[in-house]
Amino acid sequence: MKVAVVQHPPVYLDKARSIERAIDLIAEAAAEGCGLIVFPEAWLPGYPTFVWRLSPGADMKKTDELFALSQANSIDLGKDDLAPLKEAAREHAMVVVIGHQEIDGAVSGSTLFNSVAIIDADGRLLNNHRKLMPTNPERMVWGFGDGSTLKVVETAVGRVGALICWENFMPLARFALYAQNIDIYAAPTWDSGDSWLATMRHIAREGGCWVIGCATSIEAADVPETVPYREELFPNADEWINPGDAVVFQPFGGPMAGPMHKEKGLLIADIDVPAARASRRKFDVAGHYARPDVFSLRVNRSRQSPIDFE
Repeated sequence: MKVAVVQHPPVYLDKARSIERAIDLIAEAAAEGCGLIVFPEAWLPGYPTFVWRLSPGADMKKTDELFALSQANSIDLGKDDLAPLKEAAREHAMVVVIGHQEIDGAVSGSTLFNSVAIIDADGRLLNNHRKLMPTNPERMVWGFGDGSTLKVVETAVGRVGALICWENFMPLARFALYAQNIDIYAAPTWDSGDSWLATMRHIAREGGCWVIGCATSIEAADVPETVPYREELFPNADEWINPGDAVVFQPFGGPMAGPMHKEKGLLIADIDVPAARASRRKFDVAGHYARPDVFSLRVNRSRQSPIDFE
């Protein structure tokens, strides 16, 4: 089975045009014979890297303005904003894993979440996981997810689960996925470099699963001129804001494809999905290596809400 890992930037902070680009990339991956495509963290409408580049106190007005633009271009599942991607998945018979910034239109209408959606090849949204813990200044932008979406789902290409960026450093979150018979572990991220790639290799070995890591490959020149404070945020027009480093690791082994560094395109890899389960003969962290008489994990799968209307 062929998988495609996206190393294209979105149209930064432009939801409608980014969705159009995503549909084109799905069609491109389908033409390559892929059954699965994985997009990076917050690819719709673009990772809010401005929170790492502005002073939290002195630049609050600028942060507020950029947040408002980001908020206006976030995905509202209540309005079925992913409908075009669900249709593209169905049209091309492809499983789509895509990171997106989600707005909770049902409750506050304001709070944003860093989410990853898994869409099956028939167009059904199987899971939408919200990042459990935003990292450092990300907490100025995103709220907290809960355990209700810590799920591995059965798709047309096998059992797929996803954790976002530094969630992948959380041993218990990883174990929650390992314990659901996972075949393909997607790790959409903004991270890159040797330490991140070492984490992807470790997860492939620890979990005995295929691991797909991908960050948004983007240069300063890719940021539209209409983005507020563009010149201040990205003064070096030649800067690689993020080099990408898309990679696919084998279960209990090394890289199958990538890393794809400072390039744009689709990283294509052939994977043998059943090899994941076979690899766990040696080490099955949620099976014969688990020692439930010594260790146990309880996951609260209740959906958390600030209000309950009776």
